[in-house]
Amino acid sequence: MFNRAPLPLTLICTVLLAACAGTPDNHIGTLPSQKYDDVDKTLMLAEKKKGSEAINLYLSAVDLAWQQGDTLKARTLLEAINLSEASPAQLIFAYTLTAELAIARKQPELALQILNKPEFQRLTELPLKQQARSQLARAQALEDTGRPLAAARERIFTAPYLTGEQANTNHEHIWQLISQLPSTHYQIQNEPDLDGWIELAKVTKSTGSLEQKQQEIQYWVETHAKHPAAIQLPQALQALQQLTVQPIKRIAILLPTADANQNVVNAIRNGLLSAYYHAQETGKTVPELFFYNSSEQTSLGQLYSDLQSKNIDLLIGPWEKDTVKRLAAQKRLPVTTLALNYAETSEQSPPNELFQFGLAAEDEARMAADRAWADGKRNVIILVQSGEWGRRVQNAFNQRWLSLGGQVAGSQAIGQPIELAQQIGTLLQLRDSEARSKRLQNLLGTKLFSNPSRRRDVDFIFLAASPLQARQIQPTLRFQYAGDLPIYATSSLNPSSQDSGIQQDLEGIFLTEIPWLFNTDDPLRQQIITRWPEADAFMGRFYAMGADAYQLALQLQQLKALPNSKTEGYTGSLQLNQQQQIERTLYWAKIKQGKAVPVLEDE
Repeated sequence: MFNRAPLPLTLICTVLLAACAGTPDNHIGTLPSQKYDDVDKTLMLAEKKKGSEAINLYLSAVDLAWQQGDTLKARTLLEAINLSEASPAQLIFAYTLTAELAIARKQPELALQILNKPEFQRLTELPLKQQARSQLARAQALEDTGRPLAAARERIFTAPYLTGEQANTNHEHIWQLISQLPSTHYQIQNEPDLDGWIELAKVTKSTGSLEQKQQEIQYWVETHAKHPAAIQLPQALQALQQLTVQPIKRIAILLPTADANQNVVNAIRNGLLSAYYHAQETGKTVPELFFYNSSEQTSLGQLYSDLQSKNIDLLIGPWEKDTVKRLAAQKRLPVTTLALNYAETSEQSPPNELFQFGLAAEDEARMAADRAWADGKRNVIILVQSGEWGRRVQNAFNQRWLSLGGQVAGSQAIGQPIELAQQIGTLLQLRDSEARSKRLQNLLGTKLFSNPSRRRDVDFIFLAASPLQARQIQPTLRFQYAGDLPIYATSSLNPSSQDSGIQQDLEGIFLTEIPWLFNTDDPLRQQIITRWPEADAFMGRFYAMGADAYQLALQLQQLKALPNSKTEGYTGSLQLNQQQQIERTLYWAKIKQGKAVPVLEDE
């Protein structure tokens, strides 16, 4: 952030008086006027002036072109201005414009560099309007580089400087940033306004029914009456408070007892029932449960007829992909259904009736693309496990990466271990380097001592593979002179074993992971692991999915009625997309000393 050391009272009064008068301290210089409405006329006027007055007019023309949406003209004009004799105020104004233009070009890292120039140490000497503009540019750059907490802090600090629509927009933006934070960031910051926002977000992401959540939000408002969010509740929460509760009194559960992956199904069932009984034990109102065996079901029509006769409000299941596909092909379903798998068809789900939830690796692929882009990466090599799963993950990553403007330098389905070195060497064009060296040796007629070099148009690798496959990647990269390439991966490579060799070979890899693995103090998680120790390893994902399925059943009304609303689950932050599928936003982690640990904003 900018310099925010406490100011003496006399200096504060001086700054405020200067802001009200619109004339800052002459020592720092004057800001360009914003009274002009014609770029060309302003430029003509600037040509007739000299010195500081000319610089101000040129900067006014740049700002006017930028505000009118002519980005190219604004940038061209700004680059042509000689700022060697500019005052500190003019430099701050020019650098802020430069940063705004960089953000528009999707170069937030450059914007942050510009906004950290020494001139900004004097920002507090300028009118509040300019202070706010510079700080909002910084907030946007922080957000675009994947630092929502820092961006929210910047916007909270700036809020008192804003009025009218700009203030309302900033207020809503603060909530958007805070509500998207993972729960690992919901820690007391000893900043009253920020802590209040965080507490409100924790309330809205709590488990429980819509009615319970409405009551908890109202209680927060009453106990934080002077907080900006209590004075003006964010629009999404206003809409949530106005929803009419449709209570879920009866839930049916449809799962198999004779599935090829019965251990997975059992983990989902046990996670679901554990969440149910934990809610009951903590005093929450719970629905009545009814159980059906999908291994014995022969007719979907008969099943739904029976559900209707029992006044079932919602069905959780089925798990079998083929059955989910059949449901997705139906024109309508008589009972709202939360399937525990994805149909993976182009067909639109029956409106308002079929919802789909599972541990889709496609969510993680899209997250990896977003994170790499925010980190300033632009060119990728994609390595995925061969087969249908790998193709789906690669397609999801490709679509998101290309939509952001990224470039794919190459891709490869990982085959047998013996092929891996050759595959990576080809992607990195290492053989081309060796061939060039050999040709040069032949030309000079002497032996050259040189190491082959990899291509330089690649700045990271996206990896979706098993732990055993992934453990070969980093040693191979080091052998291929590419050990410096960062790797962004899906949770599929996180080893469930404690094999020190696997852990060492994965060191430093960034990967997506579910909150279940990190929220070790959660009472429900502790209960489940005590009863089923396997839930503390790889199988924990399916116990977490079962627990989330129960919570989703109670919160589907909220997710459906309020687009873009989310609920915090054990498998990620959960949101409903337009296809009525639950999309997950996971945590970012990094393998350190053999363990996946959460990544903080500054890593």
